[in-house]
Amino acid sequence: MSNGITRWRVSYQRPVEYDIVEAPHLFLPQNQALLSAGRIEGGRRFVVVDENVDCYHGERIRAYFAQHQIEARIVVFPGGEENKTVDAYLGILHELDAFPIHRRDEPIIAIGGGVLTDVVGFIAGSYRRGVPHIKVPTTLMGYVDASVGIKTGINFNGHKNRLGSFEPPQRVLLDRTLLSTLPRRHLLNGVCEIIKLAIIKDAELFLELERDGAQSIAASFQNPSGEDILGRAIAGMLEELEPNLFENDLSRKVDFGHTFSYGLEIRHEALLLHGEAVLLDIMVSTLIACKRGLLSDEDTSRILRLVGRLGIKPQTRLLDASLMWQSLQERVEHRNGLQRVPMPNALGSCVFVNDITEQEIRSSIQMLNDWKIPENDRILEC
Repeated sequence: MSNGITRWRVSYQRPVEYDIVEAPHLFLPQNQALLSAGRIEGGRRFVVVDENVDCYHGERIRAYFAQHQIEARIVVFPGGEENKTVDAYLGILHELDAFPIHRRDEPIIAIGGGVLTDVVGFIAGSYRRGVPHIKVPTTLMGYVDASVGIKTGINFNGHKNRLGSFEPPQRVLLDRTLLSTLPRRHLLNGVCEIIKLAIIKDAELFLELERDGAQSIAASFQNPSGEDILGRAIAGMLEELEPNLFENDLSRKVDFGHTFSYGLEIRHEALLLHGEAVLLDIMVSTLIACKRGLLSDEDTSRILRLVGRLGIKPQTRLLDASLMWQSLQERVEHRNGLQRVPMPNALGSCVFVNDITEQEIRSSIQMLNDWKIPENDRILEC
C-alpha cells in the first residue's frame, strides 16, 4: 500500500503447444489421426465442413465417424470470404449449442479452407471461453498459411478480420492428397502466399519455384518437388510465427503483401481471392522497393517473371492507388501508428519502411501496367 492506494499485480504465463502433423489419406477408416485427440469411447464430435469438401468427401467423412462409433454432428459451411461474417459465426454457434460437447475432451473439428478455419477457430475460442479444436486445411492457402498459426477472425463493418482472437488449435492435420481436387485457380491462390515467403525470407524456395513450381502446380503438389515446396513453405512460415505468436512485435515479415491488399480484397470481394489480392500487393511493393533502390532491377524482373512462369494472371486492372493508400492508412492504425511495411531488399530478405507515399503507389501501378507479363528475357529498369 502506498499513499492509501492498494495495487495487486497478476502475472501468469500460458504455455502454447500444438502439433502440425502430416496425415495422408485422412478419411480412411484405418487412419486414426482424426481421433488422435479427445475421447473415443462414447465420444462426440462437432464437425464443420466446407460445402465443396462435403461434395467430394462428405460420405467418407460421415462413414469414418460412424465406423468408429463416434456421434458426429456435421455442419456444412458455404465458405468464401463473403460468408466470413457475424451471422455465420452466430449460426454455427447455435448449432454447436444444440449439440453439447464436453469442454475438454471432444474437440471441434474444422475441415475446409482458411475462411472456415478462421471462423471455427474464433468459435472454439469464445464458446464456454474456450474449447479445443482441430484444423484440417483442404485448400493450399490453408495448408501453408491460414491453418498453421493461431489467429482467428471474422469480417466486420466492412473490414477484413476486424473481430478475432488468438486461439491455438489442439492439432493441425495436413493431408496433401486433399489438394488434388482443388481447381487450378485455388491452387494458384495458395501459391501466391508461397511466393510471398520466398521473396522476403527464403531465396532457395524462390529458386525451387522457378525450377519446379509450374510442374508442381500441374501435379496439384502430389509430386516430390511439390512436397518439398510445401514442406519448405510451412517450415518458413512457422519460423516466423512461433517466436511472435501473439504479435507483440508488429514488424512482421509475413505481412509482406498484406498492406495494400486489404482494401482491394474488400472492394472486389466477388472478383479477388485472398492470395490474388496479396499478389497484387506484392507486385506493387516490389516495384516501390526497386524504385527506392532497395531491390535490383534483375531481382525485380525475376519476381515479376516468376508470376508469368507459374501461369498466374494477376488482375492488374483492379489496382487502385487511392484505395490502396486508404488501406495503408488503416494498416497504420493496426500496426500502432507506423506503416511497418516489409519491402524486399534482395531475394530472401526484407527491410521495414514507414514513409511510403501515395505517389509511389501510383507510379508503381503505372510501371506495372507498362511492363507486360510475362516477357521472359526482358529486364525491367526502375
